[in-house]
Amino acid sequence: MRRAVCPGSYDPIHNGHLEVIARASGLFDEVIVAVSTNYAKKYRFSLGDRIDMARETLASLQGIVVEPVGEGLLAEYCRQRGVSAIVKGLRSSSDFDYELPMATMNRQLSGVETVFLPAEAHYLHLSSTLIKEVASLGGSVSDYVPRSVQKRLLSGESA
Repeated sequence: MRRAVCPGSYDPIHNGHLEVIARASGLFDEVIVAVSTNYAKKYRFSLGDRIDMARETLASLQGIVVEPVGEGLLAEYCRQRGVSAIVKGLRSSSDFDYELPMATMNRQLSGVETVFLPAEAHYLHLSSTLIKEVASLGGSVSDYVPRSVQKRLLSGESA
């Protein structure tokens, strides 16, 4: 079985993430959406809420598993889960510049390859940070997030 991981904090998951995950599911037998926690970041949603939103949103896609990454290195997580590739979406050259050293390190640590998928043009501007900011200031994000995420953003649910 060819298994890939799409890691991210998904705070919250948005349509740009979904587009990359859906494309990855066409390339691999199983795609693990690995929800991570970076303790240097301040999250709007708890880990449990982020996992729930991802599961709700991705339930209709075949071959998708949503789970927390847990502690430690992504390379080690990939090795433990039998993952052959990490899939990362790229919006710009700055994303590539940020991701390339990590891809190289992950390959050297565990042999896992990184597959870069360019984002669709209409999602190039999306980031979870921007979506949270727009929503918190009363702007509509309905074109950018799944309904379940929009409801949580509007209700003020948070970690």
